Amino acid sequence: MFLYMEPFAYICIKIKVMEVKAKFKVVYSKEADDFLNHLPSKIKDKIIYNIAKAKFVIDPELFKKLDDTDIWEFRTFYKKVKYRLLAFWDKDNGADTLVIATHGFIKKTQKTPPKETAKAEEIRKAYFNSKK
Repeated sequence: MFLYMEPFAYICIKIKVMEVKAKFKVVYSKEADDFLNHLPSKIKDKIIYNIAKAKFVIDPELFKKLDDTDIWEFRTFYKKVKYRLLAFWDKDNGADTLVIATHGFIKKTQKTPPKETAKAEEIRKAYFNSKK
């Protein structure tokens, strides 16, 4: 039902290489994976790159909490089009902090449409109910 990918990042400082651990791991729901797979490859690559970058840096241009909800959004702006992948946190997983990507959409208005937030909330509730 959910897919998991884990890239590693390496930082090179004055010929010294050290491994940097991601702040969280991302798991993609089937809907999020379908959204990404139906996009042209350049757009998909840009979104995946931004998600990978968001795991290592705190940047609200890439990953931001939506107001008055437990839903977050991965944000990508590519060729004047705003792509969004909504997500939520699962910190109860034990060793790893997970961010579950629920679904994606192309943003056409200033605010995130309430129906998209509601859809993400439904997926979040179903996810946590299935863990019980």
